[in-house]
Amino acid sequence: MFKGLSPINYNGREVWPLVEGGKGVAATNHASAGAWAAAGGIGTVSAVNADSYDPDGKIVPQIYRALTRRDRHEELIQYAIDGAVEQVRRAFDIAGGKGAININVLWEMGGAQRVLHGVLERTRGMVAGVTCGAGMPYKLSEIAASYEVSYLPIVSSGRAFRALWKRAYSKAANWLAAVVYEDPWLAGGHNGLSNAEDPLKPEDPYPRVKALRDTMREGGIPDSTPIVMAGGVWYLRDWNDWIDNPELGAIAFQYGTRPLLTQESPIPDDWKRRLMTIEEGDVLLHRFSPTGFYSSAVRNPFLRALEARSERQIAFSMQEAGDHVFQLDVGVKGKNFWVTQGDLLRAREWFGHGFTMALKTPDNTLVFVTPDEAKEIRKDQADCMGCLSQCLFSSWADTETNSTGRLADPRSFCIQKTLQDIAHGGDTEQNLMFAGHAAYNFKKDPFYSNGFVPSVKQLVDRILTGD
Repeated sequence: MFKGLSPINYNGREVWPLVEGGKGVAATNHASAGAWAAAGGIGTVSAVNADSYDPDGKIVPQIYRALTRRDRHEELIQYAIDGAVEQVRRAFDIAGGKGAININVLWEMGGAQRVLHGVLERTRGMVAGVTCGAGMPYKLSEIAASYEVSYLPIVSSGRAFRALWKRAYSKAANWLAAVVYEDPWLAGGHNGLSNAEDPLKPEDPYPRVKALRDTMREGGIPDSTPIVMAGGVWYLRDWNDWIDNPELGAIAFQYGTRPLLTQESPIPDDWKRRLMTIEEGDVLLHRFSPTGFYSSAVRNPFLRALEARSERQIAFSMQEAGDHVFQLDVGVKGKNFWVTQGDLLRAREWFGHGFTMALKTPDNTLVFVTPDEAKEIRKDQADCMGCLSQCLFSSWADTETNSTGRLADPRSFCIQKTLQDIAHGGDTEQNLMFAGHAAYNFKKDPFYSNGFVPSVKQLVDRILTGD
């Protein structure tokens, strides 16, 4: 028997403890967030390079005209602030005084602190809270508190929260509205899997969330401050034991994947149709992201091509050493690449299949790609606009030198390019398509039978029944 949820007090009003996940570039906007809030929940506008509109209401393409990365980075920050402000204003209007509007930022996005200041300065009284993950956002509490806005850090362990609390958050404890536990094995998008955890061995979230609550209690944080369970949440009836559980304290639930398939969701129809076809196991936890974080996305041809590229990889030495006594004679210019005999034979085979160019990685390996792939990789690296604080793919860093000091990594990809493309009508098979690991339920859940796409209100009402 499903217990049912009770409303909580958030930002001075009663809301359902249901949070819309703030999904990346243009996958969550004013329409979905405003509707989620209007249904009585906490809607979340993605403040990651959000869309702006021209006077006719058409989306303004984010075109970069500057010649240097540093100047393109400045353009990016302006686009990000202007877009997020526009999205918040529109979402606030749609909410009509119901629910609440949060914004979501990635701490590792380029210019995160400047974007946060810029958005909060221009949306006073509209934003209830800021959710923030992808990194260790120590300054989040200080920035949010300076605008009298709540903050909701996203963590994947009690250990991560303890570090944040001790170093910074305890100084702005009054503005801590909730702590989001994002399960690294279940959530879509970037995940906080640590080096001590095995990506292939998922852990039960209950002990991890209990450990997080214990850490919060150590800091004197009351049990009424919710932990928001994020990742793998589909049917609330599956989480019945978590609701009103004194071991865990107050619990709220975040939905990232399910709101993608709603009438108000801004993602293109092809993407929505593709969600209906996902099978169990189709979402892959991988490490190709230029952030360096693990992330989860649909294992479509785009992701499979990245997997195959990394498999066409051999180690090399710049001089004869150990087993590296064979000169590589395909894919490279010059004679100073020494490889093993087995790798030489593999490289010749790849060359024969059209993978005729070998690109160096930062790890003293070579990956073999087609000339067209090499051309695209180099163009994307040259076009970098600094969308991350540090990028493995382009070697950009948001520092004085604007360089990570490491070789750009051709095994990764330009995340800004692919996320902008898929969100604005690009091919769902040839772009990165983030999704949570429960996305296969779209195909199995009778709620979506015969291709039914609910409104956000219908979805929230359905969730509240336990289904």
